[in-house]
Amino acid sequence: MLISLVHRTKFAYVGKARDSFNEVHLKPLDDAGQICRSFELRTNPASQAREYVDFYGNTVHYFDVVAEHSSLLIEAISEVETTPDAARSKVPEVMMPAPESNQEIEMNAEFLSGSHYVELDVDLWKEAKDALSSGPADVWTNVQRIGHHIYKNFAYKPKSTGVGTRASDALKLRSGVCQDFAHVALGLCRCSGIPARYVSGYFINTSRREGEDEASHAWIEAYIPTFGWASFDPTHDRPADERYIKAATGRDYADIRPVSGTYRGGKTRSLKVEVEVRAAQPARVDC
Repeated sequence: MLISLVHRTKFAYVGKARDSFNEVHLKPLDDAGQICRSFELRTNPASQAREYVDFYGNTVHYFDVVAEHSSLLIEAISEVETTPDAARSKVPEVMMPAPESNQEIEMNAEFLSGSHYVELDVDLWKEAKDALSSGPADVWTNVQRIGHHIYKNFAYKPKSTGVGTRASDALKLRSGVCQDFAHVALGLCRCSGIPARYVSGYFINTSRREGEDEASHAWIEAYIPTFGWASFDPTHDRPADERYIKAATGRDYADIRPVSGTYRGGKTRSLKVEVEVRAAQPARVDC
């Protein structure tokens, strides 16, 4: 599927801002599930963006706006081709080996431990036991059980949480948005011995849940021994398919904020994010 994507972030300031330095994780990744066919980053005021690849393999663009400005627009325009569902490899049924005896698990140990948004506290351990109370199963089945447990027992409730809400907070509230669902899912997977990482991205949403706007999305990837990373979306209780675009992966949201930065000057008066995700038709070639 060919998907066109526009992500706009608009800052407005009280007074003037200056010496603004920003980093963005907005360029979609290339992997077995997708290829980024084109990407353009625009800013107003104009700037010269540079890029690097971070520790997790994400492309990070960074730029600065030194002169005074009363607003800042960051616009990322992408076209991504996703692998059709029929061409994707089926996730195998693999039982979880003991971490200390499996090199694959050991190599992904950082995705088994706590992180900024996902502290592995007692309540998360108890919740993980409840999610998998039906007994032993293969790793992928357990990941899907965890995702279904969150979907069934947590309410999708916009504005009930904020960007700083951690997994333990969402667990107490038993509500939140996709970022919270993903953080709780990470905690439950890690407490169950399954390496799991956070995914930021987008998907074509033709049937939005009540109160759900078109916006960036978050889900998880769990590591399946002998297979690799498999994606699951606890917000919609399903594996990520050809409708999903992956922008970045990390231990949690703190590693891959879509836009982050610093500046000098007045306070931010407003922040507005707009996202457009559409199925695109391939360009016609006349013979």
